[in-house]
Amino acid sequence: MNVAEALKTRVSIRAFKPDPVPEAHLREILDVARWAPSGGNLQPWRVIAVAGDAKDAVISLAKEQFPGEIGERFVYPPNLWDPHRSRRFKVGEDMYAILGVPREDRAGRLKQFMRNYEFFGAPIGLFFVIDKRMGYGQWAHMGMFMQSVALAALERGVSSCMQECWATLREPLAAHFGLGDSEMIYCGMALGFADDSAPINALRSERAEVDEIAELRGF
Repeated sequence: MNVAEALKTRVSIRAFKPDPVPEAHLREILDVARWAPSGGNLQPWRVIAVAGDAKDAVISLAKEQFPGEIGERFVYPPNLWDPHRSRRFKVGEDMYAILGVPREDRAGRLKQFMRNYEFFGAPIGLFFVIDKRMGYGQWAHMGMFMQSVALAALERGVSSCMQECWATLREPLAAHFGLGDSEMIYCGMALGFADDSAPINALRSERAEVDEIAELRGF
């Protein structure tokens, strides 16, 4: 698998098989991802991986603490504007259409959303930790690290889903993991083997064309 294939193949998987991912596989994935770009070589990331009883404990915490609060480090800006608002709305509607859950079925949609807090059945959950004192640049660098984790996993047949929903539980998670005063959870990631029989895994979000996102000058 080359880089182009990996980028086009990687999607958010929302239904996983229960098959465990060996610890050796996870270590290989992280060993590759640690070479992600890092401005000034700060490497402003830390990862907490949970599986088995440790994962079950986090799932229980989520059920107890939901809905929680995001706080000042929001996931999406308030009053999101177009074209971003329309893109977000469409991918959500496309997902629920595949699942056969209409907009008026709020209970059905909430049930699906809560699957986030079960890592969609994945055997491994990852949490990405950053120091609150870091700047915007370091947040971007951690994003590159997360992308590297996802691509390194895909090369090994392991799928993923980046989960910003865990931002609503940052404070309870910080206490649960015993984070330092200046540390915070950015988001989570489900990691495991995709259940290809699940209809939801057929979802493919659209991407804007090059001419919509890029200006080429001097060519």
